[in-house]
This record gives sequence, structure tokens and C-alpha cells, in this order.
Amino acid sequence: MRHIYRCPLRWSDMDAYGHVNNAVFVRYLEEARIDFLFRPEKDFRQGSVVARHEIDYKRQLVHRHHPVDIELWITEIRAASFTITCEVKDDDVVYVRASTVVVPFDFEAERPRRITAEEREFLSEYMDDEPGKAGGSEEEEAVAA
Repeated sequence: MRHIYRCPLRWSDMDAYGHVNNAVFVRYLEEARIDFLFRPEKDFRQGSVVARHEIDYKRQLVHRHHPVDIELWITEIRAASFTITCEVKDDDVVYVRASTVVVPFDFEAERPRRITAEEREFLSEYMDDEPGKAGGSEEEEAVAA
């Protein structure tokens, strides 16, 4: 299963060239991650921190008045971290592919913590490691072209 976040675009997101600035995509990914992790029925109330971002910019996204979709899913769950993979897209047009390593964190103790059984169960519902389903690798795209 995948989570979809409808991300609004703002005038302030544009750069001098009239498209969404690359740095803004980090904020978009944050908004999608918060929408995913902090829902009333399941959430990471104990806290989490980002350990790593990896972003591949595929196409320019120009500002418009309707939102862009951010589709996210889990590709790895470890004892004390998990990886969220995302695509910022419209239908079949992918603007950005990204992955984020998130570490559950105990802010009171000021240290990372292990993923709880309830959190693991929630994350597992969004586990998806099918390589072709997310649009394939760059090599697969080159062969298809």
C-alpha cells in the first residue's frame, strides 16, 4: 500500500526561473512525511529524526494552482530506522524521486530508540519494494526509451 499526500504549491516556492526551487522539495517531502507519520489512528508520538535524504531531480515543476501528488511507501524497516521512498508526481510525470532514512528518537532521553512492535506493524502495511512499480530504475527507463 502507498500513502498519497496532495501537496499545495505556493508562489514563494518558485525561483527566478519560474519553477519550483529544488530546495523546496525537501520541505514538500517533510510535509508528506508528517502527513504519513502523524495521523490520529497511528503515529510516532515519541518522535523521529531524519538521518539521510537522497533526492533525484527528474523534471522541472512549474507553479500552478492545483496540488502535486507525493506518493510514499516504505522500502526498508530495520531495528532502529526505516526508509521512506517518495515520488513527487502528476499521473505518469515524475518530478522527483527521493528516499529518506528516519530514526525513531526519544527526545526525553536524547537518544535514538528502537521501533516499537506497533510502529513496525503500521510501517509494514506500507512496505513496497517492487522495483518496477515505482517507475523502475534509470537503466530500465533507458532500455524502454
